Amino acid sequence: MERFKLVLHLAIAVLAILGMRPAQAQDAHLSIMTGASTGTYLQIGRDLDNLMQQCGQALEVVESAGSLENFLAVRQRPNTQFGIVQSDVLEYMQTFAGNDPAVARAITGVRIAFPLYEEEVHILARRDIAGLADLAGKRVAIGVENSGTFLTASLILSLAGVEPAEKLLVAPADALPQLKAGQIDAFFYVAGAPASLYTEGDIDGDRFHLLPIQDPTLQAVYSPATLAGGTYGFQLEPVELVAVKAVLMTYEYDPSRNAYHRASCKGVSDLASLILTRIDTLRAEGHPKWQSVDLTDIPPGWDVGTCVNRGLDPSYQLSCPGSAPQAVPDSEANEAYRRNICAVIGC
Repeated sequence: MERFKLVLHLAIAVLAILGMRPAQAQDAHLSIMTGASTGTYLQIGRDLDNLMQQCGQALEVVESAGSLENFLAVRQRPNTQFGIVQSDVLEYMQTFAGNDPAVARAITGVRIAFPLYEEEVHILARRDIAGLADLAGKRVAIGVENSGTFLTASLILSLAGVEPAEKLLVAPADALPQLKAGQIDAFFYVAGAPASLYTEGDIDGDRFHLLPIQDPTLQAVYSPATLAGGTYGFQLEPVELVAVKAVLMTYEYDPSRNAYHRASCKGVSDLASLILTRIDTLRAEGHPKWQSVDLTDIPPGWDVGTCVNRGLDPSYQLSCPGSAPQAVPDSEANEAYRRNICAVIGC
């Protein structure tokens, strides 16, 4: 994982040069870092934006390279209260933080908002490549360096003892046409199924398939998963895979610090309240992955944000513009007035 650590340090350094730190604006503009246009993260972000819009608010959905960029953006990018991150990225960030001050600073203040769903590790390959071990000596795209796909692909290949001839830093959306053209032999993509890259990618099932991942070591590190037959048009039979959990992250805003922190904390609390109270709406109208979300499955070693818990409190008052106002009890004088009026004219 030395390469990942180097990438992490470079990303932290770039953010420092750009001066990306929490904004001090009076009003917080809410946004969520997601992923590529063909990925599940983007669809999940849009579902959350739709939820906020039902409450008269807006959540800007920002495309990104993926998990690492999302994590660091929550820590340092202005007006970025949320980011979707893979749990193995969280695990390795935490591991590095134990003896690396730069990484320790990078994770300071980042908190859990909600655990989400399991993301399947897709490896699309030529039909003549039967399994993971057969990627040895092949040309394999492993995602771009700020992505969770890059981390997961690097770790899986290392744990399985598989050494491709080339590990290419190519995003999945760019890797698919390269695979079709014979320029690469396979590519990794970590995404919650069904991922639109595969549903809309016009993939020939006679030429390509998803590799099974049945290595006992990998199944001990990741969650074993089965991709149902017919999930994608080119993949008619079930496939045994592994999966990693996606997690919604936020920042530990302090309402007493300044107006920006107060507004951001309120935005975090509002979204937390909406997710809790309208999870059935997300499951009915959002991406199919909402149906498997377990809000209690918190990754170990990370704390839930204070502003999140504030929004989950039964006494939290969620103010949605345009919603029906709450009934206000009449005063004693008003009650007497209504009784007298009704006695004369009827009510």
